[in-house]
Amino acid sequence: MKTAILILSDPKSGGEDALGRMFNGLAAAYDFKQKGEEVTILFQGAGTRWANLITQEDHPAHPLYLQVQDKIAGASCGCAEVFCSTDEVAASGLDLIRDNPVPGTSGLPSLPKLLGEGYSLLTF
Repeated sequence: MKTAILILSDPKSGGEDALGRMFNGLAAAYDFKQKGEEVTILFQGAGTRWANLITQEDHPAHPLYLQVQDKIAGASCGCAEVFCSTDEVAASGLDLIRDNPVPGTSGLPSLPKLLGEGYSLLTF
């Protein structure tokens, strides 16, 4: 089993729902990792804004982030640009992914590529 977890929730939405979705995405990745399953995490859309937040030691999801950081593939480059989080993603140390050359963008993660590699997709 191979699973790709896409975190799309927006920390700027002002609600606890966004935190819950991101946390549950990381928790699912942790569960797959603990069971020895292949898992990867991508931050996409407004979810690219989480990169700077979860790397801060005082963030409630930081301890969980530390447990799954080795499973984080990175963040969508084009989405980070659109949502003004490119500098935060870079500062967090996450890779900017651009293997889907969408016209008018610097590139996004390729979901067909992940599916072709046998990954199932989960969105949070």
